[in-house]
Amino acid sequence: MSTMIDPATKIKELTVPCQNDTGKPSTFVLTDTSLYVNRPDDTTWPEILVSLRYVLWAETKDGSLEVCLLTQKKPVGCLRLVHISGRVPPAQQQDADAFAQAVLEAAYQGVKKHRHVLILVNPIAGPGKSRTHLNKKILPILTAARCTSDVTVTAYYKHAWEIARDLPLSRYDAIAAVSGDGIIHELMNGFAEHKNPTKAFQTPLVPIPAGSANALSLNLLGLEEGFDISAATLNVVKGRPMNVDICSVTQKDRRAFSFMSQAIGLMAELDLGTEYLRFMGDSRFIYGYLRGLVLHRACPVKVSIKVAQSDKDQMVEDLRAGEAAAARHLQSASDAPAVGINGNGGDAVVNGDSPTTQADTDLPPLKYSFGEQSGDGWIVFEKPVLYLFGGKGPLVARDLMQFPMSLPDDGYVDLVIQEKLSRKVMLQAMDGAERGKTYWMDTQHYFKAEAYRVEPLQNTSCLSVDGEEYPFEPFQVECHKGLATLLSPYGVYNVKFDVPKTT
Repeated sequence: MSTMIDPATKIKELTVPCQNDTGKPSTFVLTDTSLYVNRPDDTTWPEILVSLRYVLWAETKDGSLEVCLLTQKKPVGCLRLVHISGRVPPAQQQDADAFAQAVLEAAYQGVKKHRHVLILVNPIAGPGKSRTHLNKKILPILTAARCTSDVTVTAYYKHAWEIARDLPLSRYDAIAAVSGDGIIHELMNGFAEHKNPTKAFQTPLVPIPAGSANALSLNLLGLEEGFDISAATLNVVKGRPMNVDICSVTQKDRRAFSFMSQAIGLMAELDLGTEYLRFMGDSRFIYGYLRGLVLHRACPVKVSIKVAQSDKDQMVEDLRAGEAAAARHLQSASDAPAVGINGNGGDAVVNGDSPTTQADTDLPPLKYSFGEQSGDGWIVFEKPVLYLFGGKGPLVARDLMQFPMSLPDDGYVDLVIQEKLSRKVMLQAMDGAERGKTYWMDTQHYFKAEAYRVEPLQNTSCLSVDGEEYPFEPFQVECHKGLATLLSPYGVYNVKFDVPKTT
């Protein structure tokens, strides 16, 4: 047996004959955290060691042992689906049955098996490879995990919105969006129009990254797996429901919901102004930033903020405390039996209490009237603004950690206001932006806000909400704690901020 396995962690071991003439047996070892497979006669996958998280299925069927898992061929690379199958002699059948059952129970501890998933495929997302991803990776993984699915290819703008609005609740364990972040935006706003909106928001959503930025997937899975279709599909299979805040964006008599970001100035212009460059993937945002650097124009606005916290050092401490609390909740959920997604059996929420205490037919009321005067706890930001960015989730793109202090359900929208500064400093700010280094810039003002209000002074910019274009006119944003639900392997954003403050 390989020395990679600590004998003290071994729970079960099974050795079965090989399937060729060399006479070398295959060895399977289950530990409390992993599955190890040694198959000397398999030239492609002679040795596999994976965390139990990556084990999709194990069973004996018609005298054979079958194991399905995801693993990497190289230390750095996308996950690949591997099927392991071999005949088991009758004398070992009972041992093989027990081994497969033990693997399956360990791999799905606290998680419902056989999920039923609605898959929405946006055929024009990003580079336009959604259908290919569906057929080559997503469906094979779901089949290997014995999940079932219904597939709908979105045919027009707001198609996903309509599906969410009319969704029969409790039919699906999750909705997977093979798209960029736009379909998630449509689903959230469709839930808001559902006849039981609060209950609809409890339906777990999960992104499968087929767009340009794929910010939500990056925040849930991290930089290493955020663009990995197989890793995202694994989150569909095994992710746990995680409560997340979403924001109301109000303009005049219109109320929309934002799960990710609201931007004006440079950051809105580089997003909306590069839509025609989707074929470039997320590289289009770098091009947009450099173009904005050349234009170098301010965004004249009045910004009013209902501030909860603005001390950067204290926010770092609060971030660490929130991450630790999420880890404890995740461990508790991992040790517990599956108790139900959306009334359909399986998986408790891992980062908080019950998702809502409101009536299912009610949306959360707005605390702040759009036209009210700034009062207690409100401040007005009056310096020249290069851009304003509000949001949930640390990463807005692979190369920009704009909201490093973001927690899924702290009840606040993270608000960044960048003062107008020189082109040279703007260019220098690109260095380390993917790690959140700009957080410590004196000219970058960072707030935890219950709400904020923006009043344009000139019609010289645009407004982006979750990457979608909205009218550039006065708007207000208000955060609603834990209203929506995502699937997550970690119970918190898998993005680490580790840039120390320098003096």
